[in-house]
Amino acid sequence: MASGAGEEELRLVNRLGESRSPYVRAHASNPVAWQMWGDESLALAKKHNRLLFLSIGYAACHWCHVMERESFASPEIAQLLNAHFIPIKIDREERPDVDAIYMNYVQATNGSGGWPLNVFVTPDLEPVFGGTYWPGPNHSMTAQASLISHTVGFLQILQKMTDVWTKQEARCRESAKEITRQLRQFAEEGVHSRKMGEKSDEDGLDIDLLEEAYQHFLKKYDTANGGFSIAPKFPTPVNLQFLLRLDQWGNTAVKNIVGEDECKHATQMVVNTLRKMARGGIRDQIGFGFARYSVTKDWSLPHFEKMLYDQAQLLDVYLDAFIVTHDPEMLGAVYDIATYLTEPPMAAATGGFFSAEDADSYPTHTDTEKREGAYYVWTLKELRTVLGDRDGNICARFYGVLADGNVARENDPHDEFISQNIISVTTTPAALAKQVGLAESEVVTILKEGRKKLRAYREKNRPKPALDDKIVVAWNGLAIGALARTGATLADIDPEKAKRFRNAAEDAVNFIRKELFDEESKILYRVYREGRGDTPGFCDDYAFLIHGLIDLYEATFNDSYLEFADILQKTQISLFHDPTSSAFFSARPHPSLLLHLKSGMDAAEPSSNSVSASNLHRLSSLLDDYQYSKMAVETVAAFEAEVMQFPHCFAGMLGGIVMGKVGVQTVVVMGPRETAREKMTESVGVGRTVAWGGGEWLRARNALVASIPKEKQGIMICAEGQCREVLSV
Repeated sequence: MASGAGEEELRLVNRLGESRSPYVRAHASNPVAWQMWGDESLALAKKHNRLLFLSIGYAACHWCHVMERESFASPEIAQLLNAHFIPIKIDREERPDVDAIYMNYVQATNGSGGWPLNVFVTPDLEPVFGGTYWPGPNHSMTAQASLISHTVGFLQILQKMTDVWTKQEARCRESAKEITRQLRQFAEEGVHSRKMGEKSDEDGLDIDLLEEAYQHFLKKYDTANGGFSIAPKFPTPVNLQFLLRLDQWGNTAVKNIVGEDECKHATQMVVNTLRKMARGGIRDQIGFGFARYSVTKDWSLPHFEKMLYDQAQLLDVYLDAFIVTHDPEMLGAVYDIATYLTEPPMAAATGGFFSAEDADSYPTHTDTEKREGAYYVWTLKELRTVLGDRDGNICARFYGVLADGNVARENDPHDEFISQNIISVTTTPAALAKQVGLAESEVVTILKEGRKKLRAYREKNRPKPALDDKIVVAWNGLAIGALARTGATLADIDPEKAKRFRNAAEDAVNFIRKELFDEESKILYRVYREGRGDTPGFCDDYAFLIHGLIDLYEATFNDSYLEFADILQKTQISLFHDPTSSAFFSARPHPSLLLHLKSGMDAAEPSSNSVSASNLHRLSSLLDDYQYSKMAVETVAAFEAEVMQFPHCFAGMLGGIVMGKVGVQTVVVMGPRETAREKMTESVGVGRTVAWGGGEWLRARNALVASIPKEKQGIMICAEGQCREVLSV
């Protein structure tokens, strides 16, 4: 083994008990001598000339739990890791900057990525070899046969990496440096294609890119099941929202380019997708909320973890769908998700929202081994026991419950779903009533009561999945915005719940400002768990929270939220904005970060730059601040080369193109604040902001609004330095 002086004296011990992360802490009892990510561990690698083994995951990740059981609990694996490497365990939700760098590497070299993310890197942090799940010595034979028959095991990989570093260190380092050079070049290609302020030789980014993106999604659309892939199937809310809003832009430019019929068809594709999801196994039909994704193309078999960022984005999309269609099924999903967010276990008593619920749990209180989806699956016998034979059989028909279970053998690699059923809606109450010879109203009652009884039984008799009780600023920002919009939309429909949802958003803001914002330095910290974490906020923490604050301002007309958004926007610019090539870096530069990345492409979450561009346009509109809109246009233009080549990968950025071309309409409501709030729901729309002209802070910040007499009552449209009245009160 190539090693430095003092190798014999190095005796690592597992340090993960020092972490506050539930994911990291869950490995504290492993025989692997895990280290924490930080300067001390990186210095150890240099001093002893060892490869670092980085294992990155998150608490709700099913395959992370599988690898922990199969490999990291193995003495044989531990012996190799402890003797020859510096093993480091990282929570990707705490350190998305580290995760993004090595995920880029694994995706580039393997063609795909995922979690757990496992990477061997040199003491200079340059990647040598990486992948995702590797089977360990304790793997199940079923998994081996069905999933990994051609996959090299983790034990063999460790032995090979030990041998390579011992005998071919120079070659290994040279290869890693070349890989790093290529990664750096690739990362810079799109965002450094031209300097800030330079004119493009081409026409640049224009609205016709929306039509290209629409055509891509049209070709990918699954007409039978909804969605835009085969399997596995991710909701990817940012894409759904892009399509749903094509028909909602107040300006006619989008419809003129994409086509009026095409815009309407885009709405139909999304609504059908949302309906299929709402009826599928990806939704917790007995409780509340949605799982992260579906293993199957028909949304029937989920990976059962529930993530905060998914709930928040799906709430936004279902809300948009309800606003467009007034469909009760869309409204039902809105209530479902908003309820999930604002009740335990996801709602923190202090204010704010926790991160996730695990996929795995114990089937019963006496079991000692967790299973995937154990909290959510049912047997036909259980339904009959809980509900009685008649009601149990009726609910079984409605939910597709079979005596032998409804999970296909090929989708059950660990034999966890034998005779078990994933609950999904497979028929309608009307059709079911005809089948069983009962009135539809009676069937509806049986189904409603059955759901309540099954939920009560589940809560009493089954151990709940583990809760990742980190409060992450970025994801809370998404939830704040979605709940604020929901509260505003439901104000006339259900005032009591509207207030509850809005209050939850306000409580979250108050918590973040108190616990995770430094009033003196004006910086955010990313995570709260057992106190404020040490990691400063990343670009997405600022972007997503600013987004939520703007939505909350428009829902309440409370100037303090808009002022906070303005403060955070200035901090985000000072910390993350690239003055040379524009756009925002994902993280601040640090010696431990191999690459300085900018996020433009959307994934499970929207990119921080697309949200930032939208925020800047909206703040420019609300504050009459030209510098913000100029920066928004430059942020989008920074990704010109990539967006023009793959517009469908930048769905969130496309809205910024429209706002940059046609502007954002500014609506100013005058009169008493409560009256103004009632008028607000009539005015909010895509490509439009709404402000209350009576706010003292706003009048001090926005000279155009200040020019409107305070005693004026009515609705004004402000543009190009003047306001005109469109409705008097």
